[in-house]
Amino acid sequence: MTGKFTRRQALALGGGALAAAATAAPADAASAWIRLPVVTANIGRNNLAAREPAIRDVRSADPGNRPFVGWQEISEGDDGEPAIISSYFGDAFHNAFLYDAEAHRVPISVPQPWNVIARLATKVHGQVGDVSPPRFINEVVLQHNANPALVFTFINTHYIYGAYNGPQEAYRRQYWDLLKQQHRERVMAHNALGRLVIWTADTNNPNYGNATGQPNEQKAFPGDIDRINWLPGNGSVQLNLLSTKVIPMNVDGHNARAAIFRIRSV
Repeated sequence: MTGKFTRRQALALGGGALAAAATAAPADAASAWIRLPVVTANIGRNNLAAREPAIRDVRSADPGNRPFVGWQEISEGDDGEPAIISSYFGDAFHNAFLYDAEAHRVPISVPQPWNVIARLATKVHGQVGDVSPPRFINEVVLQHNANPALVFTFINTHYIYGAYNGPQEAYRRQYWDLLKQQHRERVMAHNALGRLVIWTADTNNPNYGNATGQPNEQKAFPGDIDRINWLPGNGSVQLNLLSTKVIPMNVDGHNARAAIFRIRSV
């Protein structure tokens, strides 16, 4: 099959049949695989002096390649982290939400040659006493500069602590459950458009399953509270997990997690 149609064949097939036939493109229509490192990194505040080397090590998660990073706890009870991130994730990155007035706690570092073509910060709940700041779900839709067909969504968030770990206080669960509900809604909204979704989060739940309840949602780090998951789209963009690694940070109890993927359009 050549993948090309004469005008007569196109008229005979009709629009719907032609669309179906076009999706059955030959294997050589796929783009080349592109390496895609993804990191989730919660930068705490117990050892402030360790933050800069931790951020430096996140930048070097996949030597020779620029990583995507979903950050948590940025400027949460401490300061200076945006400047450190901007130093190591500079001109070759777009640091979405890093200086946002409200959504800055869960920014996303996007490396060139990926372009942010849409972005959204969803406020899930406000301040909860002295146990939680306002919580947001941040998302960006990304398109590769050299391949407009290579599009996916990256989502990052941070669930309230102490609902399903630590003290496990019942009153906190309404906030955790609300974020889980909206997390699912945001992933599924992009999935309904046919997009691949990759998400990062500190879930604060060691028994966290997945965001959507979909059987094809995949996990790079099952069993951890710090997660990198992905939900395939309509198949026009393919993602394969190649390897994983843990990056010691020595700031508090969190280490960064890195998943090395490859991605292509078909």
